[in-house]
Amino acid sequence: MSEFNEFDQQGSVPERSTGSIISHAFEMYKGVFLYGLVAMIIYLIGDFVIQSISGFGSWTNYSDFKDFDEDSYRELLLNRPGVSLYYSFAGVLSILLSPLYVGLIYITNKFNTKTPIEFTDLFIGYRQNLGNILLYSLITNIILWVSLALCFIPFLFVYPLFFLGYPILLFENTNAMDAISKTYNIVKDNYSVFLGTAILAGLITFSGILLCCIGIIFTYPFIYIAMYSAYCAYLGKPRQITYNK
Repeated sequence: MSEFNEFDQQGSVPERSTGSIISHAFEMYKGVFLYGLVAMIIYLIGDFVIQSISGFGSWTNYSDFKDFDEDSYRELLLNRPGVSLYYSFAGVLSILLSPLYVGLIYITNKFNTKTPIEFTDLFIGYRQNLGNILLYSLITNIILWVSLALCFIPFLFVYPLFFLGYPILLFENTNAMDAISKTYNIVKDNYSVFLGTAILAGLITFSGILLCCIGIIFTYPFIYIAMYSAYCAYLGKPRQITYNK
């Protein structure tokens, strides 16, 4: 059973600008890096299981077709055995692990406010507001996958609209539809800042691909830290969450 309490603990809050939010996220990320790495290892284990079940190896297929142009690679990839099953399960895995990323946001808040962190904090999303976190993830994943299928450009402009959803679900204990409505209303009135933040955070997040692809496990969690920093900038330091154990 969770309780929400206001607190006046120390903690930094960035200004409402892209540069300040990204700088704040960097400072936070340095302190919670290992927890982000654990989250990614859990994801990789799940992805490995999915690849074993589907018979589809994403890295093997990339190696096979790396010399093809983009259109040929896409056409050949979609015809590979197990690809549909793999991406179906991968989508489900993404939704099921969304509470883990919420836990990373929670840990980031504890680091920011100099509150002792416990390893189990990473799994708070599975104990707090789980149904709404999963529903929010399902809805936003569908919207983002549709926008991505239309081309990358629509995805680029749609993604920032959901940037505050996970922190809202965690710190305000709201339902999925209210979280979508609130993040949309805040972002649309400050769209340029959130667009810039999402683009820069995305570039940092996927920069790990340049490090022989494996580097993505070190950089991918950054996008969720940036969500926390953006939440602090526009909604202030979150309410602390305590649990009766």
